[in-house]
Amino acid sequence: MTVSSGSPGWYLRRLSRMEPREVGGRVSDAVRRRRWRAALPDCPRVTGARFTAVLPAGTIAAVPPDAAKRLVAEADRLMAGHAEYFGVDRDDLADPDWWYDPKTGRRAPWGYAFDVPYRNEDAVGDIKQIWELSRHQYLTVLAAAYAITGDERYAERVAKHLRLWWAANAPLRGVHWISGIELGIRLLSWVWIRRLLDGWPGAAGLFEGNPVALKQIWHHQRWLAAFPSRGSSANNHVIAEAAGQFAAACAFGWFPSSAGWRAGALRSLERHLRSNTFDSGLNRELATEYHGLVLELGLAAVAEADAAGVPVPASVRLVLLRMTDALAAIVDGRLRPPRQGDADDGHGLIVDGTGTDRWGSLLATGEAVFGRLPWWPTVIGTDVRTPLLAALIRPYSESGTAPAVTRPASRPAHFADAGMTILRGPAEIWCRCDGGPHGFLSIAAHAHADALSVEVRHDGVDVLADPGTFCYHGQPEWRQYFRSTLGHNTLQWDGGDQSVSGGPFLWTRHARSRVLVADTADASDGGTARWSAEHDGYQRSVHRRRVELTAASRELRVVDEVLGERGPVRLAFHLGPAIAADLMGNRAVLTWTRDGEDRSAVLDLPGQLSWRAHRGETHPPLGWYSAGFGRKEPSTTLVGTGFADGAEGFTTVLGFSG
Repeated sequence: MTVSSGSPGWYLRRLSRMEPREVGGRVSDAVRRRRWRAALPDCPRVTGARFTAVLPAGTIAAVPPDAAKRLVAEADRLMAGHAEYFGVDRDDLADPDWWYDPKTGRRAPWGYAFDVPYRNEDAVGDIKQIWELSRHQYLTVLAAAYAITGDERYAERVAKHLRLWWAANAPLRGVHWISGIELGIRLLSWVWIRRLLDGWPGAAGLFEGNPVALKQIWHHQRWLAAFPSRGSSANNHVIAEAAGQFAAACAFGWFPSSAGWRAGALRSLERHLRSNTFDSGLNRELATEYHGLVLELGLAAVAEADAAGVPVPASVRLVLLRMTDALAAIVDGRLRPPRQGDADDGHGLIVDGTGTDRWGSLLATGEAVFGRLPWWPTVIGTDVRTPLLAALIRPYSESGTAPAVTRPASRPAHFADAGMTILRGPAEIWCRCDGGPHGFLSIAAHAHADALSVEVRHDGVDVLADPGTFCYHGQPEWRQYFRSTLGHNTLQWDGGDQSVSGGPFLWTRHARSRVLVADTADASDGGTARWSAEHDGYQRSVHRRRVELTAASRELRVVDEVLGERGPVRLAFHLGPAIAADLMGNRAVLTWTRDGEDRSAVLDLPGQLSWRAHRGETHPPLGWYSAGFGRKEPSTTLVGTGFADGAEGFTTVLGFSG
């Protein structure tokens, strides 16, 4: 079933997932929005403001030359007006239209911000395309290029675009004043732009000496203090809001309300970092890219605290430490983490050029701030962001308030609270097994119906792939497919999803999973790693799955059972885009190339099912892979159809060649 957001039915379903306290808070927000429509207060007068949160001497010299080269190349593309957002090439960045969506050709309407129907693509366009440019992260790249090269062309372009944006986006007018996450990330960008432009003669006149800039900074923080994400929406959005407000209140602490904003944002950040993170260190949204976003935002906030000399609770650093160790534990041999849940290519802070590895960068920063453990994977690449953050953030052992903590002595493989298990075998065979909660909070906004799914890689190549996300708004049939049960490597019973969708970011019934066995003995040492779990999402039947990875045979065995009512099933295996498949009966020969070397595997599929290969189908969608938000490409999906009668399981064997 395809359900659109913004319809009366959607609002009723959304309301049903809220607690009374959240409903009361949203009613107060609605009243405040009506009041704000009528009266816009003036920004307090600021005199004698100075920016003091500068980079320590020698920081820029510590940036590795190859990372600096990538950054400058990216800055030069931006200066020429070129960028790519979510699969759409733009050539208008020399003089951008802040409300234009190049994907649909539509332009968002003007007016009071809370009247803009941003969920309606027919009226507004693709809101992600419109919002992304105004996060101003392309301007942090240009500012970083100025800091590294001293070339004032970059600084002048940044100043021009900020002045244009401030003039075109008055407080509470238009699409860029709707969503708190956008305001929070934009504030964080402005802090870093001011820091990176500090050597430029016009920096003070652009920010603290500019009444327009002061007005924008003040109104952004006033907005964030008034309209925090609440209750069932308090996921990564509230962390971005708190991190951005805290950063601005530290670095731009020039207003009478700055101390109060700073204290409130820090309380929110501390509370929600803890509530958004399992004790194991994994993000509770169970969407890996949001783990990265939250970690980036948390590190950036701590950088501002240390730069300003503002104490932060020890729990903040401890959560970030655990998140970093967890990331180091779950990546494959090429530093790629799982492709789990939603992914929208969102970043907290961008100061690097194309080709910089996001996950390697986070681990490099973690090494500088927290210290690496012996089992951590080695980071080969370089980045700009790590030396900048490391220059501001005090090392964990020197932070003063950091408690002593026992970190994992060996690489964790089973995260019981998150239900994630990683099985590892020889030649970089990597397998993620999903037996965790459906998602976070009552709406599980960024969850997929992927219970008991597996994701298998060989030397970093997706063999059995998680297809990804592709889109959020505007294309409901694609949104539904990419987060459906059939869209993952698991079993669908009786034609339905394990969890019930109530809209693009809303689940009204959540499948409950339970891990039965998690024996994560490293199969690369010659043993067999085992995992088993079950879920109750089909209500009248229970799906149980066993997975075994055996080192000696380089073989992964998957056994699926349906306990309960007899019914039709579909068992799906999605192959990565690099994998060619030759399906004959119930055997598929898989081939691919890695680093110029031919590789192969054989997938023996359950003989009780009738198997068919699907690729790039659109009515309905089936056989697709999304490498990033807004991008999709055909890939092969093998689907077996038949009946489950409880008498026997369905056995699948994936064997890799030597």
